[in-house]
Amino acid sequence: MMEIIELAALIKQERNALLSRWRQQVRELPTARDMDLPTLNDHIPSLIDELARELRANVDQTIPEALAAQISEAHGLQRLQDAYDIEEVVAEYNILRGCIHDLADNHGINLQGKPFKIINRVFDQAIGSAVQAYATQRALDVQRRREEYLSFVAHDLRTPLTAISLAGKVLEKTLMGGITADESARMVKALRRNVQQLEKLVTKVLEENANLQTELGIKLEEREFDLWPLVESLIHDLHPIAGTSSTRITNEVPEDLVVYTDASLLKRVYQNLIANALNHTPRGEILIGAVETSAKGPVECYVSDNGSGIPAELLEKIFEKGETDQENQGGMGLGLAIVKTFTEAMRGHITVTSREGIGTTFRFSLPNGPDPRKE
Repeated sequence: MMEIIELAALIKQERNALLSRWRQQVRELPTARDMDLPTLNDHIPSLIDELARELRANVDQTIPEALAAQISEAHGLQRLQDAYDIEEVVAEYNILRGCIHDLADNHGINLQGKPFKIINRVFDQAIGSAVQAYATQRALDVQRRREEYLSFVAHDLRTPLTAISLAGKVLEKTLMGGITADESARMVKALRRNVQQLEKLVTKVLEENANLQTELGIKLEEREFDLWPLVESLIHDLHPIAGTSSTRITNEVPEDLVVYTDASLLKRVYQNLIANALNHTPRGEILIGAVETSAKGPVECYVSDNGSGIPAELLEKIFEKGETDQENQGGMGLGLAIVKTFTEAMRGHITVTSREGIGTTFRFSLPNGPDPRKE
């Protein structure tokens, strides 16, 4: 028992020297090299104090018993909150464990038997708590990202649903004017009812997810492709909407302009911006274009309309989730938040200028090549 009491006293006496030796070794870890002293120390002094207390108490517990009793503190939580790798957090503990063994050896203290068990219990329990906290946080992050992604996907369904709905209205008017068959009329009305039902389901999903923070983990599949055909296909898909609202959509993208980005993500950005323009331009023109800023500079894209415009008080927060157009209460204010998130994921930046009664222009940039940080 003398070894345990002597070791506890030695740890308390040599606390500062022990911390110094630990810091010297931990500085070799990648994330610890540039840490300031308070950040580096963080949880370690309290872990040393806990070990000294456990040795003085001379408690003969197993790790499961200690966990059940919830005696040990939760160490290293700040490291996890700061997104440090769990491997390096565990390495910090094991370096300190080694320093404790060196301290005992240097003073001729035998760690065999009960001292060895107490030391391992304290350190293994601290490591277990850190791993558990890390796993819990990761699970929450995954769940949050899945819910956020579901919210974004549900919002994106609005564009094709709107196109189907408007196309159905046109078809209904055509059939009712030239064909008197009751069966045809019932089929068209059934189509509209089902589209409306889908729209209600999408709205419900959006309402349940509107309070989530934007923390999407977006995986890009970047490649080089011509921009003009992508925009042209979008205009073709949205023709029923533009046709029924007497709004003309013009593709001003140069036919030889090449961009390097994720085509699917870019398409969704355009879908949201064009749908937004259509909502505010019932009769008028929407221009979709892009220009190269320089030989090696980014490509600047724009979607411009001569519609109703955006009130000045809304411009500053137009990209914030939940900011809904007061005249369009059916919207959830997610479209432009999605646009901002996706544009930034593509290494771009988006801005907006608008004047009420004159129109609105959204501009966003696209890279002209691979991310140099990944080369």
